[in-house]
Amino acid sequence: MQEIKLELAIEDANLILEALGSLPFARVYTLIGKIQQQAAQQLQESGAATADAGPPMAHTLE
Repeated sequence: MQEIKLELAIEDANLILEALGSLPFARVYTLIGKIQQQAAQQLQESGAATADAGPPMAHTLE
């Protein structure tokens, strides 16, 4: 499978996750997991998660 890389603000990624949440779980759970995993890794590596930015990926990482 060919892959692409996207750069999004945390708010944009959360909006995408919110939209995916309205689709049938069986169709989107793998994609949601990939987004969560990649975002968590990137935020941990960059130290970008700050108190004033709120929790990263708040819609689904809780």
